[in-house]
Amino acid sequence: MVEISTSLLSVKKEDIVKVIYNLEVAHTDYFHIDVMDGKFVKNDTKELMLHYATLVKQISNIPLDVHLMVENIKENIEDYISLEPNMITFHIEACKNEEEILEIIDYIKKNNIKVGISVKPNTKIEEIYKYLPYIHNVLIMTVEPGLGGQKLIPETILKVEELKKYIDKNNIEIDIEVDGGINVENVKTLEEKGANLFVVGTAIINSEDYKDTINHLK
Repeated sequence: MVEISTSLLSVKKEDIVKVIYNLEVAHTDYFHIDVMDGKFVKNDTKELMLHYATLVKQISNIPLDVHLMVENIKENIEDYISLEPNMITFHIEACKNEEEILEIIDYIKKNNIKVGISVKPNTKIEEIYKYLPYIHNVLIMTVEPGLGGQKLIPETILKVEELKKYIDKNNIEIDIEVDGGINVENVKTLEEKGANLFVVGTAIINSEDYKDTINHLK
C-alpha cells in the first residue's frame, strides 16, 4: 500500500496552522519533519521543525515521521520523544561505527518509537543490510539531503530496486521510504521498484488542491 508523508519543510511559518489543517483534511498519512542542524547538512531547521512538530501534535491526529539530518543524533532524538512520533529516522553517515548505530536503534525502540535508517545518494545500500532485522524502515534519499525542491537523481531508483530484491530474498518485513523530488510523474516507477512510503514536499505544498494531488500520488 502506498502511503504519503508530506514534508513541511517548504511551508511558511505564517501558513503552518492552515497547512496542517488542510493536509489532515486531504488525508496525508504522515507529517514529515526535516530536522537539519547546519552541520550534517548546510541548512539549520531545528528550531522551526520542533515548532511545526509541536503544532502538529496539538492540532492533528496525523502521526509524525521525523527525519534527522544531524550530527548529534541522540540529542535530537530527545527533542522529539515527548511528541511521540510514529518513527524517527537517522543517517548512517552521521554514525562513527556499528556500536553507535545499534545503540541509537535500541534507544529509539526503548521509547516505543519505530526506527528508520537513511542513506544519502552516494552511500552504498549494502552498508545497511546488517541492520535491517532490527529496524522498521529504510529511507533512501533520492536527492542530496538539505534542500527542498530538488530533482530526483535517477540512479537512486536502482538503489530502491536493489534493496527490494534483498529484503524479498531474505524475507524481511520492512518499509522502503523515498525522499526527494517525488511527484506524480515518478511515483509509479518508484512504487514498481519497491518503495511504499513517499516523502512529498513541494509537489503537494505548491499544488492548488492538496487532496487531489495526494489522491493522484496514491
